[in-house]
Amino acid sequence: MDSSPEALLGEFLTGTEAKQIADRLADGETLTAALRVVAASRRLQTRSLISAVGRDVLIGVLRAIEGARSARTAVDPLWTMPGHLARNGRLTSSVTYLVESARHSVVCSTFNFQRSSSLWAALGAAARRPEITMRVYMDTKAASSPTPDEVAAQLRPAVVLRTVAFDRRPVRNHSKFISVDHRFLLVTSANFSWSAENTNLELGVLIDNRNLAEAVESQMREAENQVFERVWSVQ
Repeated sequence: MDSSPEALLGEFLTGTEAKQIADRLADGETLTAALRVVAASRRLQTRSLISAVGRDVLIGVLRAIEGARSARTAVDPLWTMPGHLARNGRLTSSVTYLVESARHSVVCSTFNFQRSSSLWAALGAAARRPEITMRVYMDTKAASSPTPDEVAAQLRPAVVLRTVAFDRRPVRNHSKFISVDHRFLLVTSANFSWSAENTNLELGVLIDNRNLAEAVESQMREAENQVFERVWSVQ
C-alpha cells in the first residue's frame, strides 16, 4: 500500500473536496479560507496531510485526485406506480440488486423501515458478508415495527444510527438514499416498505457518480455527532 503523502491525501479527500480546494487556491485564497469547503471535523487532518505534501506541488496533486475520482455521470429514474403503470426507467422493487451487488460498502438512510421491504433480507445478507461495511440511518419516531434495536439485530454487525433531539427538539430523518461502494447513489421518495416498492407513486434517481456519493456520505458522517446516536445490537 502506498503510504506517500500524496497517496494518503488522495485516500482521505473526496474528488469534490479536492476540486474545490484547488479552485480556491488557484484563485489566490489562503489555505485556511480554501479549507472551509471541508467539513469542520475533517479540516485538521486535511491541513496535516496537505502540509506533508508541500505547497509547491499541492494544486497539481489536488487536480490529480480530482481526475482520478472523476467519472461520467449516469442517471436512471426508478419508479413505483400502482398497476404497473411505469413504462420508463427501472422499478423501485428492483433496488435489491444494488445492495446484492455491493463489493465494499453500503450506506443507507430512511424514514420508515418495514420487514415487508425486499431490502430487509437483502441488507441483512449484505451486512453479514465480511467484506462489506454498512451504516444505516433511521428516524427514531417512525421506527416502531421493527424498532431500531430490531433493525440493529437484523443487520449485525452493521452500524445502525437513530435520530436524537437537537436544541431540545426531535429531529426527523426524511433523507432517503442508498449509497453503494462510494459510487452508486440512489435518492428516492420511497421508504423501505412493500407499499413503497410496489403500489405507491414513488420516484427516485440512481446516479453513478463517485464524487456525489462520497459527498453525501461525508455530510451524513459529519451530522452523526449532532443528530444521531448509535444503536447497540444485543448479542
